[in-house]
This record gives sequence, structure tokens and C-alpha cells, in this order.
Amino acid sequence: MRRRIVIPLMALFLLPAGTAVADPVTPPERAVRDFGNGPERNDEASTIEDRAAAAARQAGPGEVAPFRHDRTRGYPRRTQLPIPPENPADASVKLGLVPHHAIAGKLNELQAKGDRVSAELLGRSAGGRDMYLVTVTAPESSSQARAQERMRERIENDPARAARDRDVRRNYKAPVFINDNIHGNEWEGTDAALRVIEELATSPAPEVTDLLAHSRLYFNITANPDGRVAGVRTNGNGFDLNRDFITASQPEARAMRQIMIDTQPVVMIDLHGYVNGTLIEPTTPPHGANYEYDLFIKNAYANALGMESAINALGYTPEKDGTFPPQIPFRDSAEGWDDWPPIFTPQYAPFQGAVASHTIEFPMRVNGSDYTNLPVTELRRRSAINVDIAAAAMRATNTFVRTNREKLVADQIEMFRRGEAGEPSRTVPLGIVPGFGPEDVYNTTFPRAYVIPGGDGQRSATAAARLVDHLVANDVRVERATRSFRAGGKHYPAGSYVVDMHQPKRGIANVMLEPGADMSPRVDAMYDISGWSHALLWGATVDAVTDRRLDVRGTPVKAAGPTGSIPRGGGALALKITDGKEVQAVNDLLGQGVALSLAADGTALVPASARTAARTVSDRYGVAFTRAGSATGTPLPKVRIAAAASADELFTLRELGFSVTPVSTAILNAGFDWSSTDALYVSSGLSHTALNPAAKSALDAYLAKGGVVTRGGTGATFNAAAGLLTATHVPGRGDANGVVKVTSAPGPVGTGSPEHAFVYSPRWFTALGAEVKIEQSYAADGPLVSGHWRPNADGTGGQDAARGQAAVVSGRDERGAAVVLFGTEPLFRNHPKGQFPQVARALYWTAATADQTLTTP
Repeated sequence: MRRRIVIPLMALFLLPAGTAVADPVTPPERAVRDFGNGPERNDEASTIEDRAAAAARQAGPGEVAPFRHDRTRGYPRRTQLPIPPENPADASVKLGLVPHHAIAGKLNELQAKGDRVSAELLGRSAGGRDMYLVTVTAPESSSQARAQERMRERIENDPARAARDRDVRRNYKAPVFINDNIHGNEWEGTDAALRVIEELATSPAPEVTDLLAHSRLYFNITANPDGRVAGVRTNGNGFDLNRDFITASQPEARAMRQIMIDTQPVVMIDLHGYVNGTLIEPTTPPHGANYEYDLFIKNAYANALGMESAINALGYTPEKDGTFPPQIPFRDSAEGWDDWPPIFTPQYAPFQGAVASHTIEFPMRVNGSDYTNLPVTELRRRSAINVDIAAAAMRATNTFVRTNREKLVADQIEMFRRGEAGEPSRTVPLGIVPGFGPEDVYNTTFPRAYVIPGGDGQRSATAAARLVDHLVANDVRVERATRSFRAGGKHYPAGSYVVDMHQPKRGIANVMLEPGADMSPRVDAMYDISGWSHALLWGATVDAVTDRRLDVRGTPVKAAGPTGSIPRGGGALALKITDGKEVQAVNDLLGQGVALSLAADGTALVPASARTAARTVSDRYGVAFTRAGSATGTPLPKVRIAAAASADELFTLRELGFSVTPVSTAILNAGFDWSSTDALYVSSGLSHTALNPAAKSALDAYLAKGGVVTRGGTGATFNAAAGLLTATHVPGRGDANGVVKVTSAPGPVGTGSPEHAFVYSPRWFTALGAEVKIEQSYAADGPLVSGHWRPNADGTGGQDAARGQAAVVSGRDERGAAVVLFGTEPLFRNHPKGQFPQVARALYWTAATADQTLTTP
């Protein structure tokens, strides 16, 4: 059992009124769990489009070409950064911090102070704002930079040789990555970075000279400029960027991923707020099973202790300043702040080489209601303390790297060597650091390889290509077989993709491709999602091969091969809607005015006259058309959606090519024109009982001709209040989440659905009326494959209660509205891509059959 610090985490939330603490009652940013009513992920989602559009208009064009750090240019680089227009409304100004529009000018000044600082444009945010990467190091000629790159490549690609290389040991500059302001309204990391960069740029101290001679320090000055300006947690698309790393749906996350791939840091820190006292990782269990945790924990814990000491040395106290001593979750807490999912920046970084990585949460809250209600003087006092603490953490990390450079580089080499050699997952010795006990031990079994067939008649080759491209983007080695082969007792054709697990970055490959584990027996609560398997959720077939010998002839893959096709000759065409790219193709054709129809099983039918348009979208989206057995079906309109939905759902629906208008209770009560709506999507921010009489009347008129798709608790409540389908929704435990097994029935939504789904606050439907059809059910065994799903304290809401129950249902109410209810989470954070077409089929069916007699195959 772990000991507790004198003032444990929860004690900070229970101090009596009047206690001299600046932030006595604020829960820690990553410790808040309020799942009871389901994941209402963004009740202000209806503002996302306007906010992002306004940001883009102000900041200029959106995402530029993908960032790649030039590994062979020397330092300094002397980039003159463009200065954005001044924005007095930048939320940073109130706190006395540097607004986004002033960062570029400040960096230009710092570059001019000497020869140690180089600033570059990293990319642009979702809202079109510039992002900046700063490198601080001793000057390097181009030839010296190329030598550093050769050593970096050797460390990754020939680690056994690198371990013996004296040149690497003596001369390789240890890379350090400091990531700031990933949550927009946790500002102070940016200002601390600017302070530390200035110190490094001008300090004559021999310690600094030594540090920069043997290290490269990389600073992402603000990872979320949209949120910094607006004073919100999310980016311009409404996404929490610190949940996006294994999905990489957002430009900012892709930029950070590329920094880590290109620079291969041995240590990284990620600056956040607000937890009082300052929270410094490493974490509580469960620990990610795909890390080389024996290498990680000894370095992470040592650096944490150094940061703790540096922060204490600042002299802030509860009595004088309202700040409590730092806390280290690994040492001071039992569970609830884990590093199981690789969705956070510090949990992703080890897969790209970090042997120590940390979230740091500075203590003094200045966001939320405090930002609105506290006097400016108090806000600025708090922010100044946060900047001091963040800067102290950065300095301590730099000192740790300076004094442990050879060891850190050697441990990174050893991590890659184990992967390249295909060694088994190592069990971490108990007591490797004080307090490391049996509860901290987590292991996995690496297969010999994974095989991803290019298309097996059941799952889409398009999905396989997407998964392969994602693996390659994460620096996973993939080969494409040049001839057929046998593996794991199966025959695979030429063109199949192979992920040989004898590779340096096997950890990131395995964490994406393995099914995962059911964590329910080991801990009572997880911090965030606990299951995410790309192999099970992204629509492709993935086979694990355990043969000891792998005999495949192949070529390295830089990008997946083309997958689009169209049959020769004439006649109508069919396109099964089993992948998001197929949805995009259908919506593209509809947008061109092609008269499509919908078969009873949800297949899109394309008239022979539109073959040229079909060929174009086949190439554009990589989709395969087949000959249509029949050219007749229900006419399919271009589906226009009114969506009361979370930001990630809005983003995904638009990404799929739908025309989406955000709505909410307030928007409907203000008067909404339903004439341009074919389907209503409800999951967040819309209460039927809160509608005024005029809004209810207008909604009823729409329901006589339009369709409805709902998701989650808000959607199920809306269904009941609006009198749509006869169905009782049953909530599972509020924090349950993960990958579940499902069985699907033939129907407009169920046909073509994958065998697994993602859930988060799962629900199911009972007491179904005669008008209701079950499209998908939770499997009778399990159903959880990986994740965390315990019952409530009273025994209800567990996965055993969900077995065999209806997860997705469809039907038509007495007014004629076609309705689909989802108890799963098919669009969650843009991740479960294999489920996207299920939602699209629901929208197509509800829109196409709104004026038709309900038919099912």
C-alpha cells in the first residue's frame, strides 16, 4: 500500500471556508469524474462552427503542410516569425500573461539575443493560428547536425550497435521536449517557457553551457493557441487535444506527434493546471502494459523528486500564498490517476523514445468561474505563482537531463533494442523504486507479427489502408507482401500488410493493434478511457501471428496502396456503406446532384448515367463499387442534419460530408426553420421538456415528415419525452467504457456492422414496442473485451446486466418519424471509425424512409 502525503489530494477539496488557500475546492483537472448522466461532452457544441469560423477568418488559412522537423540543418536557424494582428480580447491579457499575438515578436527578440535560440513555425491550429517550435542548444554547423541525425537514426534503427558506440555515448545531444498550454485555459506553461528560454539564451553559467553542449531542448510554446485566445480548454474544433494522441484527428495533435517522432526525446514534460498542491507524475496504477516500465519508472520518479524539490525551494506556503506542497500520484495516491491509455501527451511520448515523461499540474486556479469572478489583481497573483512553479519544473528537468544524459540515452537505446530483438515484456522488479509493489506490475504478450489483409470479403480494403497509413504516421514499420504467404495457419495473398513486431517501436504498434484488457477486476476506477483497440474499432481485419518464425517477402510501406475500383462495362453500381470513406463518397455524389437510392440493406445504388462521377469519387476516397443487382431502391436525398450533439460528433459528421446545422434547446426556443432538415441527431444539449410551446409545435410538425437519430442518455430521454419509439433505456455504470462484443441483425442499420463497438456510459433498451426492431445487441458473453465496466454499488449497471440486451434499435413512430436509438458511442472523439458508417446508415435510412412505408429485409 502507498503512503499518503500529509495533505492528501481530497483533503484539499474539503478545507473549511476562509482557509488561506487560493484554490481550496477545485478538483484536479484529470481527476474529475462526473459520469452519472453520461458523456455530455460539450453542451456548447452549437457554438463550435461559429467559433472556429471566426478564428479562421481572423487568423488566416487553416492547417498548412504537415510539419517535419528538418533534422540536418544547423543551429541557430534565425527564422523571422510573422507577427499576427493584435487581439485585445485574448483571454491571456486579463491574467497579465503573454497573448498569442505577442509570442512571435517575443521569439524574434529571443533569437536576436545570441546564437542559442531557434524558432520555427510548427503548423497552424484548427482555427488557423500559428504554432511555434523553439529549439535551444549550442550552435551546430550543418555537418554537426547531420552527425547528430546519424546518431539518432542509429539509436532507433540499430540500437544494439548504438549501445556499443562511443561516439553516441560521448557526443549525442539528449533531446528534451517541453509541451505547453495544450489545454487553452491552463495558460502559464507558455509564459514559463518564454522565461526559461530567455534565461538559457543569455546565461553565462557553466551549467547552462554544459547543458546546451550536450542537449537539445525543444519547446512547443503553445500547443493550443485557439484555446489560449478564447480562454477555453479545447481547440477551435471543440476537441480536448490531450485525449487525441492515438486518434490524431486534430492538426495540433498531429504536429505534436511529429515533433516527438522527429526529435525522439529522452524526457518530456507537459504543463497543465490546476491541482493544489502541484501534481507531478509518475502516476498511480494501472500502468500501460506496453511500456518498458522498468526503464521508465526509475527515471520518471527520480525526475519527479527533483521537480518537487525545486518547487519546494521557491518557498510558497499554504499560510502565506495558498499553495500546498507538491504531490506525486505514484507515491501519494492509490488509484485514479493512471497512465493506462496512450491518449495523453506524456503517455504517448514513451512510445517515441521518452524514458521519463510527466504531466505537471501547477496549483493556483485562474480559469472557469475564478477567471470570471475574481479580481484581476488576485488572478495575476495566482498566475505569477503558476509561472514560477512551471519554470522551476522546467529548470529541474533540464538539470536532471544534464546530470543523467548518458544514462537516459542508454535507457532509450535499451528500450529500442528490446523491441528490435523481440524480447518478451519484462516484469518490473518489486521495489525498483520505493513503493513499487505488485499493484504496479502490468505486462503484455507481444505476438510475432500482425497481418492486415488488404480486403477479405468481409471488411473493407479501404479500412485496411487507413489503419496502415495511421500506423506509418506513428512511425511503425509496415511491410506489404510481394507474394502470398502462410502465417498462423492461414494463407494470405500478396498485397497483405505485415507488422513485424521485432521492431524498435513495437510498443506503439501493439498498443494500437492488440485487443486490450478488461481492467475491471484490478481497480475500481480509471481516469479516462480504458479500451481503444484500433484493430477492433477501425473496421479492418487484423490477425495476430504467434509463429516463432516469420517468412514473408515484402517491401517497406510509406503509404498504403490504392483501394478504389469500379467494374468495367455499363450498368448501375452499388456501394456498400461499411466505411467512413464510403460515406464520404456517397455524400460527395449527392452533393453533385447524382440521384442515388438506398437498398433495403443500406447499400447505396448509383445509376448507370453517373459512372463517370462514381469513378472520380472511387479514386478520391479509395472505395470499391460493384455491379448493382437492382437499380431500384428508396430515393436518397442529400441528408441535411440538425444536430444537438457534442463537438466531436459535429466534427465527425462534417468530416463524413454531411451538411450539419448545430441546434440546442435555446436555438429551438428562439424559433428554428425545420424546412431544410432531413434528420435530427440528438445526443447533447437538447431537452424536449424545456422547449416552449411554439418550439414543440414546430418540432411535432417536423416529426411528421423527418427522421431522428439519438445517442446516449440525452437522446434516450428525448425519445421518451417526444413519444417516439416505445423503449425503456437502462443506463450502465456511468464511468464504464471500452470495447464490447456485439451481434447485429439484418436491417438498414445493422447490416454490415462490425463485431465490436465502443461504449462510454453504455445503455441498452428494454420493454420494446411492436414497432421497434433490434439492430444490434450486446453479446451474450462478456460483452466487455477491453476497458473498465463494473456494476454500481447496488449491483445494477454492470456488463452482466447488458448481456444480450438491445444496444441499437430502430422503428417508426405513429406520426411517421423514422427513428434510430444508439446505446453505444459510435462517434466518440472521432475514434471508433468502424462504427461511423453505422451512424451514416441510420441517418440515410431515417431521411430516406421518412415519407415511405417502413420496410426491412
